[in-house]
Amino acid sequence: MKFDNCISKGKLKSVYLKDGKAIKVFDKKYNKSDVLYEALNTSRVEDAKADVPKLLSVDVIDGQWCITSEYVEGSTLAELMKAHPKKMDTYLQQMVDLQLSIHSKRNPLMIRLKDKLIRQINDLDCIDSTKKYEILTRLNGMHEHSKLCHGDFSPENIIVTKSGKLVAVDWVHATQGNASADVARTYLLLALNDIAVADRYLDIFCAKSGTAKNYVQNWLPIVAAAQLDKKRPEEKELLTKWIDVVHRPFTSHPHTLPHGLLSHGDS
Repeated sequence: MKFDNCISKGKLKSVYLKDGKAIKVFDKKYNKSDVLYEALNTSRVEDAKADVPKLLSVDVIDGQWCITSEYVEGSTLAELMKAHPKKMDTYLQQMVDLQLSIHSKRNPLMIRLKDKLIRQINDLDCIDSTKKYEILTRLNGMHEHSKLCHGDFSPENIIVTKSGKLVAVDWVHATQGNASADVARTYLLLALNDIAVADRYLDIFCAKSGTAKNYVQNWLPIVAAAQLDKKRPEEKELLTKWIDVVHRPFTSHPHTLPHGLLSHGDS
């Protein structure tokens, strides 16, 4: 079968539009178990009654694993933010509303976020054992919840339809766990591009959810360490700064913290 209408291209997987369906085609080097895990995870998100594109089939086509799903037509939220920067606040409001809707869902069969974070941090070879122990100790002390967490909730993974509806896609990293950890990861992903946008996002989330800002901030060293597992050189310096915050509370010595980590009114 020939795929010629590529709508998203990555290093190891690309998405094609064919017959009104989205077909994700994996590189031949891609691990079969990872493909099947992504399909299973997406199905479990569907079972949680989240509003997501339905998975239709898993196939091998010309020696390559493929996942076929419903196609959601529209622009990514990232594209709209870039095209209409003056509407940034409106887009962030809508983004938070969608994330809160996701967090309201449950599926006890989803992998636990805390377990995934422990594995990612234990696998790190770029931080010393003492720092790793401190991060894992902090993680062990965080509250466990069972809310549906997207795991990679960013403007690039949100489609805005022509009617204005927002739909989250790419659920391979979804887990069940503490919503504030999921929010901390979104903050981190936004901050890697624009710290001001990340700060505004966190303000909006905390206001809408009634969550204390420092509660989300306490997760930042943990999710930053887990993000290092991606081994992206361009992110390492900033992520390391966030990890270093684990050595002291967020409310002390604000001038020593990475910009944007201190909530308004802290001293």
